[in-house]
Amino acid sequence: MSSNPFMPQSHDIQAAGGLVPMVIEQSARGERAYDIYSRLLKERVIFLIGPVEDYMANLVAAQLLFLEAENPDKDIHLYINSPGGSVTAGMSIYDTMQFIKPDVSTICIGQACSMGALLLAGGAAGKRYCLPHSRMMIHQPLGGFQGQASDIEIHTREILTIRDRLNHILAHHTGQPIDVIARDTDRDNFMSGEVAVNYGLIDKVLSKREMAAQ
Repeated sequence: MSSNPFMPQSHDIQAAGGLVPMVIEQSARGERAYDIYSRLLKERVIFLIGPVEDYMANLVAAQLLFLEAENPDKDIHLYINSPGGSVTAGMSIYDTMQFIKPDVSTICIGQACSMGALLLAGGAAGKRYCLPHSRMMIHQPLGGFQGQASDIEIHTREILTIRDRLNHILAHHTGQPIDVIARDTDRDNFMSGEVAVNYGLIDKVLSKREMAAQ
């Protein structure tokens, strides 16, 4: 039985209320069993599912680096279904996507909200997709802090700095002016696939598989 060190093991996902299917692969050396995520990783497919947090971000970044080491010239396909989450965890994934040599194609299945939307937009130009009934949402980062007035002021400045950085990233990948991004992220801004294409968040809505979006 094959186990992928870069994916959560079956008991980890079962504990979260899910079951991981196993697939059997035939080869000249006999049968080999994989969990479904390990098998898809062989096809250069990575899943970013659920809230963005440190553990998940480390797994995704590790898989990106592993696939780059295997073949630095072949695209990686990142499937996203996420409500968003930690900014620092999300930025570790985003920076790794930009750092590695292979193009990272992003595909939204279900939802890509908040940090999930930024990661979707951060895919390789021309290779950012969603399925027909996916929903995207952009907004400004959330934050709260209790403590001394001086500490609250420090954290407020940090949240504003993060907001400006995220807005510039979205402006870079969408082609929208920074003032438009600032206005549109002031409150939760939901988009259909067609609206996201027009906005520049993605490049195309896919209803059938294409060779470019494996």
